[in-house]
Amino acid sequence: MMMLSFFDMGGGSLDIAKGDRVGVLELTGVIYNAKPFIDDLEAFTALSSVKALVIRIDSPGGAVAASQEIYLALKRAREEMPVIVSMGNVAASGGYYAALGADSIVANSGTTTGSIGVIAQLTIFRKLMDKIGVEQEVIKSGQFKDTGSPFREMTAGERAILQEWVDDTYEQFIEAVAVEREIPLEEVRKIADGRVFTGRQALNNGLVDVIGDFDDAVNMAGKMAGIKGRPNIIEKKKKAFTILDLLFGDVEGNAKRLSGQQMELMYVLP
Repeated sequence: MMMLSFFDMGGGSLDIAKGDRVGVLELTGVIYNAKPFIDDLEAFTALSSVKALVIRIDSPGGAVAASQEIYLALKRAREEMPVIVSMGNVAASGGYYAALGADSIVANSGTTTGSIGVIAQLTIFRKLMDKIGVEQEVIKSGQFKDTGSPFREMTAGERAILQEWVDDTYEQFIEAVAVEREIPLEEVRKIADGRVFTGRQALNNGLVDVIGDFDDAVNMAGKMAGIKGRPNIIEKKKKAFTILDLLFGDVEGNAKRLSGQQMELMYVLP
């Protein structure tokens, strides 16, 4: 399999490859910001030489909206060309949600996937503040404006609101699974309790389509696109992370990646 890298220097066409190819995009790490991936996805779909896409996912999950945006972007892309997801070590929770946008999902037998569910995690510092003698004064516009504050215990009303928030997001998740995987909603509920599956277990539960590796996904994409023989691929050249990216790039995103900090509401593995 021949691999051809490309990168956009700005303003020029990215269509530097001759012949029909399978475009390969990676979705790795915790999903916080969907825009860079979607920008790359749109650039690939605009290339006349790209006839199919393989999305290589290696992600434990991420923020709700970002995962949903990628899912919807893949749904749009599959209207233009075949889209295959190839699962790596982990494609769980928000990573699995994103995968639902593809035409077909290929998982290794040992891939960790599933974890269909939603979690909100809050840290409370009240006891620590009491111990060191620190107090906080809050001025707010409404009763629930500081819901989730780490400086006090959560009230019953606040807990009920956050539970409704989580429950509604969970319903959106399982509805997408039911639609895309063609599984009755009540059957999805039985396995959508946050548990993880191996790729083989996921296949038995209808969550993936094929047990195979990255090459299998590329060959499947090529066949679906009508490419004869072993398809060549084109992928985006990776940019090395440098100290300048930390200082002048996506400061918030980089800080979260370095610290492993979780967003307020995420699809993640424990």
